Amino acid sequence: MLRRTFNALLISAVVFGTAGGIASAEETLKIGVSAPKTGVQSGGAAAVYWPNVQLWVHDLNQKGGIKVDGKQLKIDLVEYDDKSSPEEAVKNIQRLATVDKVDFIISPYTTGINLATAPLIARYGYPQLVATGNANDLRAFIKQWPNSFWLLGKASDLSTGIVGTLKTLRDKGQVGNKVALAYVAEALGLEMIDSAKPAFKEAGFDIVYETSYPIGTQDLSPVISGAKAAKPDAFVAYSYPPDSFALTEQAQIQAFDVNAFYVGVGGALTGYGQRFGKQAEGILSMGGINPDDQAYKSYRESHKKVTGQDTDYWAGAVVYASLEVLAQAIEKAGKERAAVVKAIKSGTFDTVIGKVSFEDNVVKKLWTVGQWRGGVFQGVNGLSVEGAKEPVKKPAWN
Repeated sequence: MLRRTFNALLISAVVFGTAGGIASAEETLKIGVSAPKTGVQSGGAAAVYWPNVQLWVHDLNQKGGIKVDGKQLKIDLVEYDDKSSPEEAVKNIQRLATVDKVDFIISPYTTGINLATAPLIARYGYPQLVATGNANDLRAFIKQWPNSFWLLGKASDLSTGIVGTLKTLRDKGQVGNKVALAYVAEALGLEMIDSAKPAFKEAGFDIVYETSYPIGTQDLSPVISGAKAAKPDAFVAYSYPPDSFALTEQAQIQAFDVNAFYVGVGGALTGYGQRFGKQAEGILSMGGINPDDQAYKSYRESHKKVTGQDTDYWAGAVVYASLEVLAQAIEKAGKERAAVVKAIKSGTFDTVIGKVSFEDNVVKKLWTVGQWRGGVFQGVNGLSVEGAKEPVKKPAWN
């Protein structure tokens, strides 16, 4: 039931088949993309990934395309469903590069699939602007694949953001030291927990419960019942979108009421706030945004107008920003891929999330934690960000 509820909230009625494709003989810039349209990751991709690809293509083509070597080239989008499978994603990337012969490829969706496809994307020299994934040992990864760029920082930036937020709440006397941890046993969760556990311990928190669960798990009630039995002061889950919904619902069903409740990817979705309504108040999640920022507000309005659905309060804007970086780098360097990689590495780009630049191929300015406040997901913690609000204790669920 939870997965049906989640998909109903998130999946657009529009099936993105060949959206943005240009059926004419005019010279175009051919862009390839492979991401989930089916499978366990399709709900999240339909909420934050595909609509922003659609919006980007619409925005560029509406103004005539990307200016390349004095010509305005409209975007011809070639897209495939990776079925939420790394193996399928690799096949798609191979086809895009060798059969479709696309000029550039949009980075895939999720940590696991970005890691799996990185060697192949690098083999063909495409820049890989990762907007929906991260890892801990990025220095070694980037040394091996120097064409990869990471807009969400290191996994430890995100995983430990909640540690700092809980420290703030503890210092205010609003939460205690006992923490329950849960994580999806896939690249995202494994990267997060690897850096989170030592950070929690170093900050003086007592981990009273820890568990993992396979990706795609439908019934997460045992996770919540186990956490509840441990009597923690805070619950932290490094979860994917369907899990974030399911864990929240189970916590409310089982009356698992803690002073700080945190879920991973998906908690920043507009659909999450709509699904839980007033019960979402005070819930913490990965990501965040300054919802009062004018650039974000304009982007949000445009997203709704063009795609027919609301964007989220985190990853959607980052996906769109990554595409803005790609377009600006192409306009500066032309269609030669190595030159575009070099332009990304050294450039500063104007985007919907502000000015973006890379330090050793990693963005160092990012949101890490947000909180639902009055129906809006407000950033409460981050690195070098502006507009963060102080976190507050979660009110009791009714």
